[in-house]
Amino acid sequence: MSTSGFSLFLALLHLMGFLFPLRVYAIRFGWICRKDIGFLEQRSCRTTVQGRYLISDDEGNVCDALSLESRTRCCPWKGERFSCHGCNLLSQCCKSYEFCVSCCLNPSRTILAQVVKVKVAKPATAGTYKTVFDFCSGRCRHNSESVVHENAYHSEFHHCFSLTSNASGANLTQVETRLLGIDVIVGSQGDSCDAVCKSRGQLCVMNKLSLLNQCDVMKRYMTCKGSCLASAGGDQPAEVVEDAPRDLYSGACLYTRTESMLSCDGSHQHTRRLCPCA
Repeated sequence: MSTSGFSLFLALLHLMGFLFPLRVYAIRFGWICRKDIGFLEQRSCRTTVQGRYLISDDEGNVCDALSLESRTRCCPWKGERFSCHGCNLLSQCCKSYEFCVSCCLNPSRTILAQVVKVKVAKPATAGTYKTVFDFCSGRCRHNSESVVHENAYHSEFHHCFSLTSNASGANLTQVETRLLGIDVIVGSQGDSCDAVCKSRGQLCVMNKLSLLNQCDVMKRYMTCKGSCLASAGGDQPAEVVEDAPRDLYSGACLYTRTESMLSCDGSHQHTRRLCPCA
């Protein structure tokens, strides 16, 4: 090989050696970009569908429908996450469905281990919620507890996400908040709640009986003589009158463990009912 040919060969090797790192660098740079893009593409959200103008995604963001990202179906990463705008944190009820879902999704308020035990509906055959988003989006919808007389809301805060309470300790305050707009009346002996409320020009709100069907709540309105017993009558929640036969536990309060038995028209000649009227 001639000297000039060898020099040209060395020049080519040098040139290739100079370009090779750049080519590798370019390949690596492109891979990083694709990796980053791949990561962003992995962001995919479930969203609420109830609202006309607002949407809440399963990351706890709220946005208007027009700003929803078409590729990810997520709200933009801006504004407050887990916003409780228009919510009463004491009762865990909100004016807006979307902000109810957003507020509910906050891990400090709703714990997955608790909500997966909650049934989607009352029947024993009903399944449970699978995720916190399933719980929040389902729980925040209007439900029978939000309604009085079947066609009106008892409060503007009618989107609620609280778990069913046993009304012990601090939860008593939540129960009473959920009774806002309801008159809790101790009836006369032998009267049904229908009769008790009618005598006041009101109606019995059946979907609030479950809130009164708890010992701690009954003890706020009745003496209960220190005892509160499970029973199975259609007149619960109620207090047994003191002149009742001894085997009926005179003076005791009675609640039912079978909520399907709760009714406004139940009565017993030896009890006084605790009634929700509106």
